[in-house]
Amino acid sequence: MRSRLYIIHFTLYIFAVIAMTVITSCSSDTEDYNAYENWEARNKAWYQQIADSARTAIQSARAQYGSNWEQHCDWRMLKSLQRSQTKQSGNTTDSVCVHILKRGTGDVSPTFSDTLRISFRGWLMPTKNAGGETEERCFTQTYYGDYSPATAAPQLGAVASFAEGFSTALQYMVVGDDWMVYIPQELFYGAEAKDVIPAYSAVKFRIQLAAIYPAGTYIPDWR
Repeated sequence: MRSRLYIIHFTLYIFAVIAMTVITSCSSDTEDYNAYENWEARNKAWYQQIADSARTAIQSARAQYGSNWEQHCDWRMLKSLQRSQTKQSGNTTDSVCVHILKRGTGDVSPTFSDTLRISFRGWLMPTKNAGGETEERCFTQTYYGDYSPATAAPQLGAVASFAEGFSTALQYMVVGDDWMVYIPQELFYGAEAKDVIPAYSAVKFRIQLAAIYPAGTYIPDWR
C-alpha cells in the first residue's frame, strides 16, 4: 500500500515539475518577445517589397498597353509633391505606393490648401504577436467595422495638416476614390514616435475621398 502511495506521489511530483517547466518557459518566451525588434530595417524591407510589386505591375501594364496603361493597372507610385515637382526618378522612399480599390467619378484633385471630407483607417506593417500569429495593428480610424459610405461619416481635415506621404496621396485623388496607400517611414513620422506609432514606421492607410472644399469656400454640414 505504501509502495503504491509512493509511486502516486512521485508521479504527481514529476507532472508538477514538468508543468512548472513549461509555464516558466512560456513566461520567459512571452517576456522576451518584442514585436518591434529591428523595427526600422523590417519596415524598410516591407515597404520595398510593396513597391517592387507595384512597379512590376506598372511595368507590365506599360509594356502591354503603352500610354493607356493607367486604365488597365490599379497600382501607382506617386512621388512626394513636397520633395520634388520634377519628372526625374528618385529613391523608392520618395514615393507612396497606391493600390486603387475603387475609382471615383470626380474630375478635380485637391490642392495643398484645400479642406476635405475623408474616411480612413491606418495600420502598422504586419507583424507576429507573442502567439506567433501575424496581425496588423490599427492605430487610427474614422469609422468602425467594414467601410460603408452610408454609415461612415467622413472627417473634415485640411490637406496640409496630414503627414507628407498622406497629403501627397490626397492630392492625386478625386471624389469617390477608395485607395489603399502604403507610406514609407521617410514620408510619415520617420525617427519620431507618435502616440502608439513607433519610430521608423512604414504604414498602410485605406482612404476614401468624399468631398473637396477649396480654400475660402463655404463648408456645409455633411448630409
